[in-house]
Amino acid sequence: MIQRKQTKQIFIGQTPVGGGAPITVQSMTNTDTRDAEATVRQIKGLEEAGCEIIRVAVPDMEAAQALRSIREQITIPLIADIHFDSRLAVASLENGAQAIRINPGNLGGPDKLARVVDAAKLHKAAIRVGVNSGSIEKELLEKYGYPSPDNCHALIESALNKVADIERLGFSEIKISVKSSDTLTTIAAYRELSRRTDYPLHLGVTEAGGLIPGTVKSSVALGILLSEGIGDTFRISLTRDPVEEVRVGFELLRSLRIRERGPELISCPTCGRTRIDLFSLAEEVERVLQTMKSNLKVAVMGCVVNGPGEAREADIGIAGGHGLGIIFKKGEVFKKLPEAELLPAFLEELRKMDAEGK
Repeated sequence: MIQRKQTKQIFIGQTPVGGGAPITVQSMTNTDTRDAEATVRQIKGLEEAGCEIIRVAVPDMEAAQALRSIREQITIPLIADIHFDSRLAVASLENGAQAIRINPGNLGGPDKLARVVDAAKLHKAAIRVGVNSGSIEKELLEKYGYPSPDNCHALIESALNKVADIERLGFSEIKISVKSSDTLTTIAAYRELSRRTDYPLHLGVTEAGGLIPGTVKSSVALGILLSEGIGDTFRISLTRDPVEEVRVGFELLRSLRIRERGPELISCPTCGRTRIDLFSLAEEVERVLQTMKSNLKVAVMGCVVNGPGEAREADIGIAGGHGLGIIFKKGEVFKKLPEAELLPAFLEELRKMDAEGK
């Protein structure tokens, strides 16, 4: 059983982060935020996939003003991602952002940071202090060197110094991230940060890569940290459709038995006994499962010889053969059908079980 680090609880809109609240899965849009219609359309797709907090880039004032329309049409909390321009942070909060992601050191000085914090207080919004290996102050790099798995002092000190700047302004609705593109540096940095602060932590590996490398790097780093009880919210960063980020995020939580959302798919990797197009079969079943809410365990297996036995724990499964296949439940054959009838019958039974919550 994973024992989570007890952290301070803050709220992003109505969603709690930290303090024992469920670990939330975030994503970020890749649309032009100024195009509110396209951005809302993408966010709604992410909501359907289970995304619980969404972040959007705010590169200019037109994007900041578009947040009002976006916020009105979505149901999950909205975070504005700000770089360099304090005016954009203030305008984003005025237009409905429920939190902002900033690096306080690049906003232009103490007076501008104070204006941003005042706006966050006024609009009851939270602030994520986000620092990564590429945004550390030169003096800290000169003092400590570039972050590595054995030396993440610059990353930690940069983040905590910025948190202290905000605290001196009488604000504590803060969460922190200290990202690196290096997996081991990310792990080391968050371990040390967790030891030194009780603020909730936003986990992530920055610039993780495409679907395969990004999933592997993020799953290794975040999986280790989450298994140690570190982390209150996270984003899996992928050069991919952001829906994939959410899917990977929930599968990560499921694998650690932290949270479950929707059915679990187990499938065999195929071998020489396979006499059915298992790849297409698994892809179609996976597509349908994404629309379901129950916690069914679903198996897609390549042969009727081993299928029911190897996937005995599955609530329902399908196993192909040569011209025919079977549907099984808890290891017992439920139906034997010609191959052409197999998938439609399986999906019909699957949808029935999902509707019944079984």
